[in-house]
Amino acid sequence: MNYKTKLYRISRVGARYFGIALLLSCAGKTASENQSRVETLPYYKDASFTPHWISENNKSMLENFHRIPAFRFINQEGQEITQETLTNKIYVADFFFTSCPGICPQMTSNMHLIQEAFKTDDSVLLLSHSVTPEMDSVAILKKYAKEKGINASKWHLLTGDRSDIYTLGRSFYFVEEDLGETKTEADFLHTENFILVDKNKHIRGIYNGLNKTAVNQLIADIKTLQKEG
Repeated sequence: MNYKTKLYRISRVGARYFGIALLLSCAGKTASENQSRVETLPYYKDASFTPHWISENNKSMLENFHRIPAFRFINQEGQEITQETLTNKIYVADFFFTSCPGICPQMTSNMHLIQEAFKTDDSVLLLSHSVTPEMDSVAILKKYAKEKGINASKWHLLTGDRSDIYTLGRSFYFVEEDLGETKTEADFLHTENFILVDKNKHIRGIYNGLNKTAVNQLIADIKTLQKEG
């Protein structure tokens, strides 16, 4: 990614979260109060992240709405993690690699805030997918988890088939902004985004994992999702 493209991505992400901050300000709330900006969260179905507001009376629309598909990965304990692991769970997904010297340490630090916010709540899980699975073995992920204070029962560091991870990230979580570039598996997947997924595998939010205000908003939005039952 060249310098101008990187600046463009940063400006787009910045604009998105400036809008969120403005909404919070207008509502007289701060992210530190962990209050959601809305009473119910929208649904998302593509990379444009256009919100779809679906009322209780129109929930039948969700039958054919975008969902995260089945997957099969291995976590830092050598355990198989699938959609079955996530039954009746709200979860947050991101993409990282253990040797990342740039944005990953801050993302991990901010994901740790979510872990601590829900450390006694079994209904919330965290999934961090390695984008260098050929390097991030189970042993390396376990070492990283120990260094970062990651609770294996709450937060799964995932490795597996590179193609499966990249397809899931780009085609189903939509974690990379599409700048008109055609991406292949050979193109490195690198994103700061956190994705919020509900109990029915629907995407309900995207957040800048480098921004603590956005992460506090994510924590608040998880609490809003929990009220849906």
